[in-house]
Amino acid sequence: MPIFQLMLISIIQGITEFLPISSSAHLILLPKLTTLKDQGVTIDVAVHIGTLFAVIIYFIRDIKLIVIDFINMITLKKKVKGNSLVICLIVATIPVILFGLIIKVTGLDESLRSVKIIGWAMLLFGIVLYYTDRTGSTNRSIKSWSIKAAVIMGFWQALALIPGTSRAGSTISGARVLGFSRKDSAKLSMLMSIPTIIASGTLLIAGIAVSGDLNLAKDFAFAILTSFLTALLAIKIMMHFLNKFSYTPYVIYRVIFGLILLRIAYS
Repeated sequence: MPIFQLMLISIIQGITEFLPISSSAHLILLPKLTTLKDQGVTIDVAVHIGTLFAVIIYFIRDIKLIVIDFINMITLKKKVKGNSLVICLIVATIPVILFGLIIKVTGLDESLRSVKIIGWAMLLFGIVLYYTDRTGSTNRSIKSWSIKAAVIMGFWQALALIPGTSRAGSTISGARVLGFSRKDSAKLSMLMSIPTIIASGTLLIAGIAVSGDLNLAKDFAFAILTSFLTALLAIKIMMHFLNKFSYTPYVIYRVIFGLILLRIAYS
């Protein structure tokens, strides 16, 4: 793959993954609206792995606690609290895995990648984000995350299987409905991305290793590094931004972008 396209894809993913504007929509639309060839699932997963490393580095203290609890849970050396981060993350991941399998088995995954569906999802879920952000209270912190809240946010995350919805946007909306602050909503959203990216990334890395394709491996590594650096910067900027402002700027972007896509789709 040309280095320019590889860098462009990695930067787009790094910037959009944790912002509520749908990284998957931007990656799908890049070849559809330009002369560039489709980058393929392998590169898509590579840039997601890069963003995974970024969120791990940024929230390293929380990740250490999650890893310790996970080890204690599987080894039974120490009892893990029912509302611990690791258990809540596992519970929140179940809905997206189940619905993802259903979509894959029924063949709906390809039909959902149309400009029309992405445009509507971008527009409608942008409005949902605005409403939930404006009406949601801020009386809960990440420490009060519970199994029940994890289940609810898990179903919100499953909605992001529709391209254009935005995994970050849908989980943030779910968290705001439950009363989490803007900053904690964003943090929960990013932590929830970890299990799903690990699952998909592990399978694909194994496939690349078996294939022995050196060029693909080089592209894979470059995409991971570039998206990692871009995502780390994007996370820092967004978390600082949320100390002063709401999610409205992202909503405006989504609505404008959605309307443009719908105009293209129906013209």
